[in-house]
Amino acid sequence: MRAKKSLGQNFLRDQTIIKRIIDALDLGHDETVIEIGPGQGALTEQLFIDEAKVIAIEFDRDMISLLHERFGSLHNFHLINEDALNVDFSDVLKANAVDAKAKLIANLPYNISTPILQRLMDQRHLFSSLVLMFQREVVERITAKAGGKERGFLSVMVENTFNTEYLFDVPPQAFQPVPKVWSAVVRLTPKSSLIADEALFRQIISFCFLQKRKTILNNLKTRFPNAAVFLEQCEIDGMRRAETLTLCEWVKLVSAIKRAGSSIDVRP
Repeated sequence: MRAKKSLGQNFLRDQTIIKRIIDALDLGHDETVIEIGPGQGALTEQLFIDEAKVIAIEFDRDMISLLHERFGSLHNFHLINEDALNVDFSDVLKANAVDAKAKLIANLPYNISTPILQRLMDQRHLFSSLVLMFQREVVERITAKAGGKERGFLSVMVENTFNTEYLFDVPPQAFQPVPKVWSAVVRLTPKSSLIADEALFRQIISFCFLQKRKTILNNLKTRFPNAAVFLEQCEIDGMRRAETLTLCEWVKLVSAIKRAGSSIDVRP
């Protein structure tokens, strides 16, 4: 079955890479794995070799019959024909009588990388670990440290919700059809947020990274006239740019704004 360019499909073929991705999950006996976008089932097949319970979420209807044909007779396989961006993973686990935390694996196209990560952040309490493959530039953004040129909104949000491990790069030749870009695999381990109001946290960080060339003071004062006061309270130099702030500094800044009044409208 041919890959659909409209869905960003590139099917993983390299057996060595497939084994490395599955190994990164560190599966225990009889664990449940949610797989997003199984496609033709390259990773799925290896999961069954490792005796996992697999809940596969596939958006492409044309792949459903193929996956049913390959794995439908297995008692530990459940297939959902839905867009992962609309799935409530809590409902999925309940429907499959899964009480423990699951693991998640996915080879994700570039066009849904940010929205799917935000959805996984919100539901991270359901998972013990996630192994994800993205275009390499996405993984570079996810794992970028304060001060790095790739540091952005996504870097800060992921750092606040996951411990990240950049595992390895995947060459274009590992896929069919062969993409023009490299991919990379990252492992995310959920952690507790450093701030209670994650919605406010997300809004402020999103706003501050809208114009990365502006200083943090210039970004903030267009929305908060007393931005300089907030920055001084947090001992943050207003002439710095957003990508230089550490996670702890962001937490201090958002907390200061929160204390100033919950009625502040920070919507971009």
